[in-house]
Formats: sequence, structure tokens, C-alpha cells
Amino acid sequence: MTSRVSLILFLLCGVALAQFEGTNQRVKVRVSFANGICDRSTQVRLVGHSGPIAEAAPNGDCEADFLNIPDGTYHLVVSGRGFADTDNVINTSFGSTDFEVRVSTGDDSARMGMMALSPSVSVGELRVPEKAQRELEKATKQIHQQDFTKAIRTLHHAIDDYPSYAGAYNNLGVVYARLGNPQQEREALEKAVSLNDRLAPAYANLGRLSIKDRDFANAEDELKKASACDPADGITLVLLAYSQFMQKEMDKVIATSRSAHALRSEHAFVHQIAARAFEQKRDRNNAMVELELFLEEETIGARADSARQELALLQSTPSRSH
Repeated sequence: MTSRVSLILFLLCGVALAQFEGTNQRVKVRVSFANGICDRSTQVRLVGHSGPIAEAAPNGDCEADFLNIPDGTYHLVVSGRGFADTDNVINTSFGSTDFEVRVSTGDDSARMGMMALSPSVSVGELRVPEKAQRELEKATKQIHQQDFTKAIRTLHHAIDDYPSYAGAYNNLGVVYARLGNPQQEREALEKAVSLNDRLAPAYANLGRLSIKDRDFANAEDELKKASACDPADGITLVLLAYSQFMQKEMDKVIATSRSAHALRSEHAFVHQIAARAFEQKRDRNNAMVELELFLEEETIGARADSARQELALLQSTPSRSH
């Protein structure tokens, strides 16, 4: 059976959308294990464009603290024993700098670090030689082990065996993202979609990269393509709503958030984005509804606390016409 393993990186959205510029932040990362037991050997790293800028092990509360982190966009990488590395993109310019990363050991860990390709696979992908497939699987393990030099070499072996291997180019883009090389990351991802225009993870990774570059118009276009290839993926819709919000397309934000909610997936942050869109439209009642939906889906944590504060503020504010 053809193996179709494709990595994808997603934005870990902050608590609030209000932006603050030019300050240093205290960043707190809580690592949440599915079994409730904190493995103190876990490492948490912040990686910028030029490479790693800070690394810490979690304390007794399974939290890692980073001080004097400049505003900006970073990869938040959590690695440890018994689970696949997680790699999220965070932005410390948003209202909260408290982040939570959930990890699972065993079989669940694989699902956190990778995503299968869309069922709509190009004819070329179905013809991938077995040797090239094995190289891709080998590279995926090397990426999870943070052996990026070997992963690049292995992925190039897969491409040498099958030059039209879109999945290998996508995963090569993921490696360059981990290494903080956005130019080569984009080149690899664009090559992937040129070979397979139904490869949802590559479009989603391009969208994430454009968000990181603050090119929200391109991000919207790329994320729409990702969603068209994989309509059931709620995270893509969350990122799409965020890109639309940053372009002040409030009606689109609301429509996208409703599509995400219809999937019944646990992506509560989309309701907070929708609430902000309704606030921009001076629609206080619907903003409160979205925050209540958020709190139904995410009841604890820094984001939930922020949503409760925002909801209380709206409830105490006299209604205005819109």
C-alpha cells in the first residue's frame, strides 16, 4: 500500500488579537501530557529566524519560563521521550504570552506531528516507488528526532528516486522551517504544490509561512486552497479566519468561523476571532454568543480566562446600535 506521510505545521494562536509593538515579554509555556504526568526530561525551545534563541526544561508545574523575549514570531518546539516533537508558530505580540502545548505518548504522538495527505492524491503520488516511500518514512522519523541534517539528506534521496515526489518536497519545507530558513522553506513548499495541486498540507504550510511573514492576503489564498483540498480540516479554517481578520474582512471571518464550528472540531479559538469580528461590527450580542461558544469548548486555561474577562466586559457595557 502506498505510504502517504506528510508533515504540517500550524500556528498556535494567542489569547487576544490586540497587538503591542516593541517590547520584551515573559513567555510561559505549559506542557500538558495526556496521562497527566510531567516528564522533566522534556525540552522546550524558542526558535527565531536566525536559529534557537532560548531553551528550558519544565519546572514542577510542567511550565517553562522565558524572560526578555522580544516581540515577534517564533517556532515553539517541544521534544522529549516517547512522543513526536511538536512544532507550533507563536507570536509574542498578542495579548497573552502564556501558551499551552499538549503532547501524547505512544500511538497518539504520531498524529500530533503529521497529517495524512488529502484523499485527492495526484496520479504521480500513486506511482511513488517503494524505495522512495521508505526514504520518506525514514526522514519523518529523523525529523521527529530533530536530526535535520540527516532528514534533508534522506529527503533528497527520496526525490532522487522519484523527482515528482510532492510529499517529500513538503516535508523538506517542514525541515527548513525547523531550521529557520524561510526562503528554502517556501521554495520546497511551492515545488510541492506545483507537483501536486491537491496536497492540502503543503498549501496549509504555505499559509502558515505567509502568516509568519504578515502577508495575510497570500495566506488567505493559500489556506483557501488547503481547505478546498481538505474541507474537514478545522485548523486550516482557524488560520483562514485569522488571516481574514487581519485584513479587516469581518463578514468573511464570521462565515469562516461558522464553517469551522459546523465541523464540530475542538478549535475554540475561532470563536474568539469571530467575537472580535462582531465587536468590530458593533454587534455586541453576537460577540457574546461567540465567547460563550468558546467557553463551552475550552473551559480552562489562559485563553479561557481571557475570554471570560472579555465576556464580562461586554455584558457590563450598555448595548449600542450597529
